[in-house]
Amino acid sequence: MRIDQNARLSVAPMMDWTDRHCRYLHRLMSRHTLLYTEMVTAPAVIHGDRDRLLAFHGAEQPVALQLGGSEPVQLAEAARIAEDFGYAEVNLNCGCPSDRVQSGRFGAILMEDASLVAACVAMMLDAVTIPVTVKCRIGVDDQDSQAVLPDFLARVSAVGVDRFAIHARKAWLQGLSPKENRDIPPLDYDLVLAMKGMFPHLHLSVNGGIVTLDEAEAFLAKGLDGVMIGRAAYHTPSDVLLDADARIFGAPQGRTAEDVVHLMLPYIEAHLVAGGRLHQVTRHMLGLFQGRPGARGWRRYLSENAHASGAGPAVVEQALRQVMNFAE
Repeated sequence: MRIDQNARLSVAPMMDWTDRHCRYLHRLMSRHTLLYTEMVTAPAVIHGDRDRLLAFHGAEQPVALQLGGSEPVQLAEAARIAEDFGYAEVNLNCGCPSDRVQSGRFGAILMEDASLVAACVAMMLDAVTIPVTVKCRIGVDDQDSQAVLPDFLARVSAVGVDRFAIHARKAWLQGLSPKENRDIPPLDYDLVLAMKGMFPHLHLSVNGGIVTLDEAEAFLAKGLDGVMIGRAAYHTPSDVLLDADARIFGAPQGRTAEDVVHLMLPYIEAHLVAGGRLHQVTRHMLGLFQGRPGARGWRRYLSENAHASGAGPAVVEQALRQVMNFAE
């Protein structure tokens, strides 16, 4: 399967959430959904601890690295490093609204400078053979999204980027926190759909406020090429990912949540042997049984015991019994 086909459904890059443990869990739930890393800045990739920042398990593929930055030479070098590490795609963040990102002149503030974004991705494309993609907003602050978004897509695609994930909200860089920017600006799905009509040659994914596979299928039926789901894929992963292969990709039905727990145990054991802690993995597993009898007991047992010194796979097995007791 080509990666643009995997992008029919993707899990959004989310800071502090979509780390390598989260992605390994999600890959066990869906073989085909495209996974993204947390955003990593280009200077960090170049000068930082690359193994800590970039290492991933081969089973996570297809996985894309999201980069933050606005300096073309730096981004090109970071993209080369990403390709050398084996990433299947590199994505430029033009959507994050945090103050730290603004001060570094990257993230959503780049919606104000499409020419700079074009220069950045042009150098990235020259540096690598893997796809270079962009995640953006529909605009920022007082911009007219109806004018800004098509201009942004036209300028950036002109240098060779043909795949965009569009968060269907503005980012308000003045007056709203990053958390508020995920909910308060109104969604404009119609504008994203209109972009597909204006740019039929581009692969466009919609992001923002989408929580179910029913919604994802509806957007695909309307002509969009992909759907990117964020918080729902994290908090209720079973609802989003366990049926994704069958419903979105036409592949055989996936695993059950119980199957996934058992398959995580060897991974957890390997993580502990390498010096890791149980809670670093299990914090991403808390929502596995959301909405099912026993889910509260599962969450409580993991939350209360995964931080304990020496906690290991037996804690996860005992937490699973809190769910299985309801099924008997």
